[in-house]
Amino acid sequence: MSETSQLPYPSHPGDLTSGTGPRLRPESLRASLLVILAVLAGSALVGLAGGFSWAALAPRVVYVVVSRGAADVVDPETTAFIAADGWYCLIGAVGGLIIGTAGYLFAVRRHGPVAMAGILVGSIGAGYVARQTGQQSGRAQFDSQLLTSHLGALLHAPLTLGGYTDLAFWPLAACLVAGVLVLLVTVREQRSRAQRRYAAEHRLGSPPQGPAL
Repeated sequence: MSETSQLPYPSHPGDLTSGTGPRLRPESLRASLLVILAVLAGSALVGLAGGFSWAALAPRVVYVVVSRGAADVVDPETTAFIAADGWYCLIGAVGGLIIGTAGYLFAVRRHGPVAMAGILVGSIGAGYVARQTGQQSGRAQFDSQLLTSHLGALLHAPLTLGGYTDLAFWPLAACLVAGVLVLLVTVREQRSRAQRRYAAEHRLGSPPQGPAL
């Protein structure tokens, strides 16, 4: 007499081949990619505007032409270098505030950590865009004047950022603002859920009173 045994884990034709198990949907990947690209593009525009603002607001160091193609700083103790860095940091903080707030409102609330990563990368890129835009603004004109101006002519040099640490103001401000908004909304939602749960327990928790004997 032969015994027949069943497999402990019977196979089902759709489990392995039909892809019925949990998997990452292509539309979800596409949406995440679009969100990151949108955050990066918006951050680049903010950085571009920040660079032009830096070029327009920051003071320029004054040089005097000493020979053809050469110039010296008029005042070696000038504070224009420090002031230019200060303006860049201020604009970086404002730009990061804009990136963080807009990124949270339009991306983080719907896509969470993916959008936060986009804010971080985008704000870093915005800092570089602002730096390059500000430093290149007026550089061609300055180089041309340096070659054609007479001895003793005063020229306003293009901006130069003192150090790369100033770039950190962009991502710090952006991530701080977005993180604070996430925290505030999370605390508010938890408090709202706790209030609803408390109200439901007090509404349904007490049994009805029977007639007194």
